Amino acid sequence: MLRLDLDRQLGQLQQEVVSLAEIVDKATMRAVDALKRRDLVESQQVVQEDDYIDQKRYEIEDRCIDLIATQQPMARDLRAIIALLHITVELERMGDYAEGISKISLLMGEEAPLKPLIDIPRMAEKATSMLRNSIDSLVSRDVVKANQVLQDDDEVDDLYDQVYRELLVFMLQAPQTIQRATYLLWAAHDLERIADRATNIAERVIYLVTGKLVESGLSRY
Repeated sequence: MLRLDLDRQLGQLQQEVVSLAEIVDKATMRAVDALKRRDLVESQQVVQEDDYIDQKRYEIEDRCIDLIATQQPMARDLRAIIALLHITVELERMGDYAEGISKISLLMGEEAPLKPLIDIPRMAEKATSMLRNSIDSLVSRDVVKANQVLQDDDEVDDLYDQVYRELLVFMLQAPQTIQRATYLLWAAHDLERIADRATNIAERVIYLVTGKLVESGLSRY
């Protein structure tokens, strides 16, 4: 009976994490879409809704702590709870980056972006795809899929480098564009960090399944 109850509670806890990931995924895409369309109302909405993501993080953390205290899980079960705890923190920070992109949009106001947004939406698509795949690997305990997320991060890094180079040219050739270019650099950087957080989740899944903590060699703070 105790085993069944623990399994049930772990399943519920994991589903809460999956649901939080879906919210963060949508927030990221909404933030970038609003940035591209210059929809300040939508940008403000994403900023406001970040409070809900923060709240869900602390609720899940409380459940993890309560589960450890009341069930005293051992070995694999304890590792699962700790993994979910870490993943929840990563998701909340991703939400902060989505909020950051929306705040950048609000700072830009009615002003059009310096250049058509092509690579930044591509970064968002790839970063959120990495997030979804990392969560899928958690649900299925799929180490192969988790490792693929680690590999996919290079594509986001390459896109960020491309955005950086293009905007640097703008700033060098026309110094009056520095502020507008900086806004887009900030947005691209936030997306690059979201991808990094997705790799953190994938690394945590690998640890959950294998007991080995894999480092992809990136610094993510």
